[in-house]
Parts: sequence; structure tokens; C-alpha cells
Amino acid sequence: MPIRVLLADDQALLRGTFRLLIDAQPDLEVVGEAANGGEAARLARSERADIVVMDIRMPEVDGIEATRLIAQDEDLAGVKVLVLTTFEEDELVIEALRAGASGFLGKGVEPAQLLDAVRLVASGEALLSPAATAGLISRVLAQPAPSDLVDPHRLATLTPREREVMALVAGGLSNDEIAERLFVTPVTVKTHANRAMTKLGARDRAQLVVIAYESGLVRTGGQRD
Repeated sequence: MPIRVLLADDQALLRGTFRLLIDAQPDLEVVGEAANGGEAARLARSERADIVVMDIRMPEVDGIEATRLIAQDEDLAGVKVLVLTTFEEDELVIEALRAGASGFLGKGVEPAQLLDAVRLVASGEALLSPAATAGLISRVLAQPAPSDLVDPHRLATLTPREREVMALVAGGLSNDEIAERLFVTPVTVKTHANRAMTKLGARDRAQLVVIAYESGLVRTGGQRD
């Protein structure tokens, strides 16, 4: 079955361009288009989307609130959100991650990169690299709002290796890179990351990164407690 993609952007021309690009792939299918966040949240349910390619700035309901609506809906637990941004508004990007987004891209991304990102996020991975992106995350999440803080005691449920893998994920490393550093297989890394997500109630790796910073496990510059 192809990956079911929902496009959410208030620019019809951009949606049309993305539709042509995505529908040309045998493993991807656009199942709907939304001009605002409220419509995106409704269509995510009615069209059984696997992933929403979400613009941040939209009228009525913006992409951040739409992401939050999707993430909080138990019936949409499997729906991933890939946010599109210009990278110029760090706080909005981090707010989107806190709301439940699984990653983000710039609108000027190359077509092949967009397609790869859709596939990656739909598979359950987080799009949090390259290093500049990880730096953005560490810089902003190092100063979380008090209401967003995660109880550090939750980390006590993790094994030392799960904490180590979680910290490296938060540093923007891929499974292969973590495996090379820890002298284990990528499958073992993924197992540890998945166990950490389950214990901490994280939707995906992006949320695991948020928890890593907001709990104090990782601090600015990649420092670990």
C-alpha cells in the first residue's frame, strides 16, 4: 500500500506542485489537500492519512495548533506530521516539535529531499538532522517553558544504555551513527530507542528529543547529565 499523504498549505500553487511530485512516485499517494489547520485535522481522520505535510503559517488554525490537534487525538495516533518552514523562526519550529511534529524541512528543499523526508517520517523516524537542525533544537529546548517541563524522575525508568541512546538521538545522530559509536548494530540501537519511547510515552523519535532536553538529560552543546 502506498504511503497516504495529506498536504496542508494555504498556497494552492504550492499544494499543486507537491501533489504532482508526490503522486508521480509509486509508493506515495496524495489523499487530500487542506488550506488551513482545522481542515487538515479533519481530513487527517476522514482520509486516513499516514503523514501530513504541514505548513506553519495558515489562516484560521495554524499548522502548530493543527499538529497539536492531531497528536492529541487517540484515533490519529499513527499519523505523522512533517512541518515545512523557512528555518527563520526557531521558536515556531520548536513549538511545532513540542506539539507533536516528527520533523521539519525548508520550503526550498530539493524535490528528492522532500520525497525522502516523507518516506522517513512516515516510517516512524524523526527528521532532525543535519547538525544545524540539532543545534537549533538544543538551543531553544534548553530554555523550556515551565509548563512544558518533563519530570526528570521519569528517566529513572530507563536503563543506562537506553539513556545513552536517547542522548545520542537528541544529538541528531542516526541509528547507523549511534551503532558505530557504541559498537552495536543499528537494530540494537532502534530497539533501545523504541523501549525508551514506550517508557516515556513519546510518539516518535522527535518527541524523544524533546523529552531529552526538557528533562535535563541533554543540555545545550550536547552535554549530558
